[in-house]
Amino acid sequence: MNNRTVVITGASSGIGLGLAKAYLAQGFNVVGNARSAERLAEAAEQLGGADRFLDVAGDIAQPDTAVELIERAVERFGKVDVLVNNAGFFLPKPFIDYSVDDLESLLATNLKGVVYASQAAARHMIERRQGHIINITASIALQPNLAVPAALQVLIKGGLNQATRALALELSPFNIKVNAVAPGIVDTPMHDPAARDFLNGLQPAGRVGRIEEIADAVLYLSDADFTTGAVLPVDGGMSVGKW
Repeated sequence: MNNRTVVITGASSGIGLGLAKAYLAQGFNVVGNARSAERLAEAAEQLGGADRFLDVAGDIAQPDTAVELIERAVERFGKVDVLVNNAGFFLPKPFIDYSVDDLESLLATNLKGVVYASQAAARHMIERRQGHIINITASIALQPNLAVPAALQVLIKGGLNQATRALALELSPFNIKVNAVAPGIVDTPMHDPAARDFLNGLQPAGRVGRIEEIADAVLYLSDADFTTGAVLPVDGGMSVGKW
């Protein structure tokens, strides 16, 4: 019987909700975090399996939230085996149009949330001398695209790709694996259905990705004991080269 526990940030919708479903199907205990308690409660209802799902609402950009998230996971399920840093949002626009508020919001959710959650999880995993940290980054950070101006996304997610490699080295003596999945454009509620043809055309595969395809990659890394410091593109070929 699988008795492992995963903590997922940004678990109330989109990729995060799909990850929660996939992990539950694999027998994991799942601890889900999102800023909105109401949306997280709705997600919990969709997921069912209340005995193996714990919702912890709060802003992951706040260090106290990250500490509470790991503490409550350990209190409920005894340990944390996997952390998936999924919380984030995409804000494409011309570089000169990014505002101060845009930058602060991107840094809070897409960067600070990863740092604080990873610190809290790593402290626990170092004591146990095992664990997996998986960062959800972005394919566009591997291969920018003129059709989708997103320099601040590239700056932050690209930094996370490199930090994944650095942290993998730092935590390797403690048997902690650190990897990243870099999705291309994925079919989630955030995308306007009217833009589907445009979005399909941004990937050499000719279509957007499915949430289940991202989940498959994350689940693989959750079991990969000889893989660390990897950034795995799941993007229909977007990151292969100029497109």
